[in-house]
Amino acid sequence: MDIEQLMPHVEALIFASDRALTQMEIIDMLGQAMETPIEADRVAVCIEAILEKYEAGYYPFQLKEIGGGYQFLTKKDFHKTVMQLNGDKYIKKLSISALETLAIIAYKQPVTKAEVEYIRGVSADYSIQKLLDKELIQITGRNEDAVGKPLIYSTTRNFMDYLGINSPSQLPQIKEIASIEVVLPTNGSDAIPQAKDLQPTLIVNEHGDLQHKRA
Repeated sequence: MDIEQLMPHVEALIFASDRALTQMEIIDMLGQAMETPIEADRVAVCIEAILEKYEAGYYPFQLKEIGGGYQFLTKKDFHKTVMQLNGDKYIKKLSISALETLAIIAYKQPVTKAEVEYIRGVSADYSIQKLLDKELIQITGRNEDAVGKPLIYSTTRNFMDYLGINSPSQLPQIKEIASIEVVLPTNGSDAIPQAKDLQPTLIVNEHGDLQHKRA
Protein backbone atom coordinates (compact mmCIF):
# COMPACT_ATOMS: atom_id res chain seq x y z
CA MET A 1 0.00 0.00 0.00
CA ASP A 2 1.48 3.36 -1.04
CA ILE A 3 1.38 6.60 0.95
CA GLU A 4 -1.67 7.94 -0.91
CA GLN A 5 -3.65 4.82 0.03
CA LEU A 6 -2.35 4.65 3.60
CA MET A 7 -2.95 8.31 4.46
CA PRO A 8 -6.81 8.14 4.53
CA HIS A 9 -6.60 5.21 6.98
CA VAL A 10 -4.35 7.21 9.32
CA GLU A 11 -6.67 10.18 8.97
CA ALA A 12 -9.76 8.07 9.71
CA LEU A 13 -8.23 6.59 12.87
CA ILE A 14 -7.32 9.97 14.31
CA PHE A 15 -10.66 11.48 13.31
CA ALA A 16 -12.67 8.67 14.94
CA SER A 17 -10.72 8.70 18.21
CA ASP A 18 -12.01 10.69 21.19
CA ARG A 19 -8.45 11.12 22.47
CA ALA A 20 -5.01 11.79 21.09
CA LEU A 21 -3.43 8.74 19.44
CA THR A 22 0.29 8.14 19.59
CA GLN A 23 2.19 7.15 16.47
CA MET A 24 2.81 3.69 17.92
CA GLU A 25 -0.91 3.20 18.55
CA ILE A 26 -1.67 4.19 14.96
CA ILE A 27 0.95 1.76 13.63
CA ASP A 28 -0.42 -1.05 15.77
CA MET A 29 -4.06 -0.44 14.78
CA LEU A 30 -3.24 -0.19 11.09
CA GLY A 31 -1.22 -3.40 11.29
CA GLN A 32 -4.14 -5.25 12.87
CA ALA A 33 -6.65 -3.84 10.38
CA MET A 34 -4.54 -4.66 7.33
CA GLU A 35 -3.07 -7.84 8.79
CA THR A 36 0.42 -6.79 7.75
CA PRO A 37 3.24 -4.85 9.44
CA ILE A 38 3.19 -1.11 8.78
CA GLU A 39 6.48 0.78 8.71
CA ALA A 40 6.81 3.62 11.21
CA ASP A 41 8.41 5.96 8.67
CA ARG A 42 5.45 5.55 6.30
CA VAL A 43 3.02 6.50 9.08
CA ALA A 44 5.22 9.47 9.99
CA VAL A 45 5.05 10.71 6.39
CA CYS A 46 1.25 10.35 6.44
CA ILE A 47 0.98 12.33 9.66
CA GLU A 48 3.13 15.13 8.26
CA ALA A 49 0.96 15.25 5.15
CA ILE A 50 -2.24 15.42 7.22
CA LEU A 51 -0.76 18.18 9.40
CA GLU A 52 0.01 20.22 6.31
CA LYS A 53 -3.35 19.46 4.66
CA TYR A 54 -5.45 20.88 7.49
CA GLU A 55 -3.38 24.03 7.90
CA ALA A 56 -5.36 25.41 4.96
CA GLY A 57 -7.52 28.34 6.03
CA TYR A 58 -10.83 26.90 4.81
CA TYR A 59 -10.74 24.04 7.34
CA PRO A 60 -12.25 24.92 10.75
CA PHE A 61 -10.16 22.23 12.45
CA GLN A 62 -6.58 20.99 12.31
CA LEU A 63 -4.40 18.09 13.39
CA LYS A 64 -2.48 18.90 16.56
CA GLU A 65 0.27 17.03 18.41
CA ILE A 66 -0.84 17.09 22.04
CA GLY A 67 -0.41 14.92 25.10
CA GLY A 68 2.13 12.74 23.31
CA GLY A 69 -0.20 11.94 20.41
CA TYR A 70 -2.27 13.38 17.54
CA GLN A 71 -5.84 14.64 17.59
CA PHE A 72 -8.13 16.77 15.44
CA LEU A 73 -9.02 20.01 17.25
CA THR A 74 -11.11 23.03 16.33
CA LYS A 75 -9.09 26.08 15.37
CA LYS A 76 -9.10 28.99 17.80
CA ASP A 77 -11.34 31.15 15.62
CA PHE A 78 -14.19 28.68 16.18
CA HIS A 79 -13.78 27.92 19.91
CA LYS A 80 -16.63 30.22 21.00
CA THR A 81 -18.99 28.69 18.45
CA VAL A 82 -18.21 25.11 19.46
CA MET A 83 -18.62 25.93 23.16
CA GLN A 84 -22.31 26.71 22.45
CA LEU A 85 -22.76 23.10 21.35
CA ASN A 86 -21.27 21.75 24.57
CA GLY A 87 -23.23 24.03 26.90
CA ASP A 88 -21.33 24.97 30.05
CA LYS A 89 -19.30 21.76 30.15
CA TYR A 90 -16.20 23.54 28.90
CA ILE A 91 -17.19 27.10 29.80
CA LYS A 92 -17.12 26.69 33.57
CA LYS A 93 -13.96 28.28 34.87
CA LEU A 94 -11.82 27.29 37.78
CA SER A 95 -11.80 29.49 40.85
CA ILE A 96 -8.77 31.66 41.56
CA SER A 97 -7.70 29.34 44.37
CA ALA A 98 -7.99 26.29 42.11
CA LEU A 99 -6.00 28.02 39.37
CA GLU A 100 -3.28 28.96 41.85
CA THR A 101 -3.14 25.38 43.11
CA LEU A 102 -3.05 24.01 39.55
CA ALA A 103 -0.24 26.40 38.61
CA ILE A 104 1.85 25.34 41.61
CA ILE A 105 1.36 21.65 40.85
CA ALA A 106 2.12 22.19 37.16
CA TYR A 107 5.41 23.99 37.81
CA LYS A 108 6.57 22.11 40.93
CA GLN A 109 5.39 18.57 40.12
CA PRO A 110 5.66 16.04 41.54
CA VAL A 111 4.51 17.83 44.69
CA THR A 112 2.68 17.05 47.94
CA LYS A 113 -0.35 18.89 49.34
CA ALA A 114 1.77 20.21 52.21
CA GLU A 115 4.20 21.76 49.73
CA VAL A 116 1.34 23.38 47.82
CA GLU A 117 -0.10 24.76 51.06
CA TYR A 118 3.30 26.08 52.15
CA ILE A 119 3.58 28.06 48.91
CA ARG A 120 -0.02 29.34 48.93
CA GLY A 121 -0.20 29.87 52.68
CA VAL A 122 -3.71 28.39 52.95
CA SER A 123 -5.38 24.99 52.89
CA ALA A 124 -5.51 23.33 49.46
CA ASP A 125 -7.89 20.45 50.29
CA TYR A 126 -10.90 21.80 48.38
CA SER A 127 -8.90 22.99 45.35
CA ILE A 128 -7.03 19.71 45.01
CA GLN A 129 -10.28 17.73 45.18
CA LYS A 130 -11.83 19.92 42.46
CA LEU A 131 -8.78 19.48 40.23
CA LEU A 132 -8.91 15.72 40.78
CA ASP A 133 -12.62 15.70 39.89
CA LYS A 134 -11.90 17.58 36.66
CA GLU A 135 -9.04 15.15 35.92
CA LEU A 136 -6.53 17.98 35.61
CA ILE A 137 -4.27 16.47 38.26
CA GLN A 138 -3.68 12.94 39.48
CA ILE A 139 -2.11 11.07 42.36
CA THR A 140 1.19 9.62 41.18
CA GLY A 141 2.52 8.01 44.34
CA ARG A 142 3.74 8.84 47.84
CA ASN A 143 6.76 10.67 49.19
CA GLU A 144 8.41 7.78 51.01
CA ASP A 145 10.98 10.10 52.62
CA ALA A 146 8.46 12.44 54.26
CA VAL A 147 6.67 11.93 57.57
CA GLY A 148 3.39 10.11 56.99
CA LYS A 149 4.36 9.33 53.37
CA PRO A 150 2.03 11.98 51.87
CA LEU A 151 0.47 11.63 48.44
CA ILE A 152 2.23 13.14 45.45
CA TYR A 153 0.31 15.07 42.78
CA SER A 154 1.12 15.73 39.13
CA THR A 155 -0.80 17.09 36.14
CA THR A 156 -2.63 14.69 33.82
CA ARG A 157 -2.66 14.07 30.11
CA ASN A 158 -6.00 15.93 30.04
CA PHE A 159 -4.22 18.99 31.41
CA MET A 160 -1.70 18.83 28.59
CA ASP A 161 -4.49 18.32 26.06
CA TYR A 162 -6.25 21.48 27.26
CA LEU A 163 -3.07 23.50 26.83
CA GLY A 164 -2.04 21.80 23.60
CA ILE A 165 1.34 20.67 24.90
CA ASN A 166 3.11 17.32 24.99
CA SER A 167 4.85 17.57 28.36
CA PRO A 168 5.14 19.90 31.38
CA SER A 169 8.53 21.00 30.04
CA GLN A 170 6.65 22.93 27.34
CA LEU A 171 4.89 25.15 29.88
CA PRO A 172 5.85 28.83 29.55
CA GLN A 173 8.78 29.78 31.72
CA ILE A 174 7.87 31.94 34.70
CA LYS A 175 10.10 34.74 33.42
CA GLU A 176 8.07 34.73 30.19
CA ILE A 177 4.84 35.34 32.08
CA ALA A 178 5.76 37.95 34.64
CA SER A 179 8.49 39.33 36.80
CA ILE A 180 7.57 37.98 40.21
CA GLU A 181 9.06 39.37 43.38
CA VAL A 182 8.54 37.18 46.42
CA VAL A 183 7.81 39.23 49.56
CA LEU A 184 8.22 37.37 52.83
CA PRO A 185 5.82 38.16 55.68
CA THR A 186 7.02 40.55 58.40
CA ASN A 187 7.93 39.00 61.72
CA GLY A 188 5.35 40.12 64.29
CA SER A 189 7.94 41.23 66.82
CA ASP A 190 9.68 43.34 64.20
CA ALA A 191 6.44 45.18 63.47
CA ILE A 192 6.11 46.57 67.01
CA PRO A 193 7.23 50.24 66.96
CA GLN A 194 10.01 51.23 69.30
CA ALA A 195 9.76 54.28 71.54
CA LYS A 196 12.40 56.10 69.53
CA ASP A 197 10.40 55.56 66.37
CA LEU A 198 7.18 57.11 67.68
CA GLN A 199 6.36 60.38 65.98
CA PRO A 200 5.18 63.35 68.07
CA THR A 201 1.56 64.41 67.79
CA LEU A 202 -0.09 67.79 68.29
CA ILE A 203 -2.66 68.37 71.04
CA VAL A 204 -4.50 71.35 72.41
CA ASN A 205 -3.69 72.12 76.08
CA GLU A 206 -6.07 73.57 78.66
CA HIS A 207 -5.15 77.08 77.60
CA GLY A 208 -6.08 76.42 73.97
CA ASP A 209 -2.49 76.33 72.76
CA LEU A 210 -0.95 73.66 70.49
CA GLN A 211 1.82 71.56 71.98
CA HIS A 212 3.71 68.38 71.11
CA LYS A 213 3.02 65.21 72.97
CA ARG A 214 4.42 61.71 72.43
CA ALA A 215 1.92 58.86 72.26
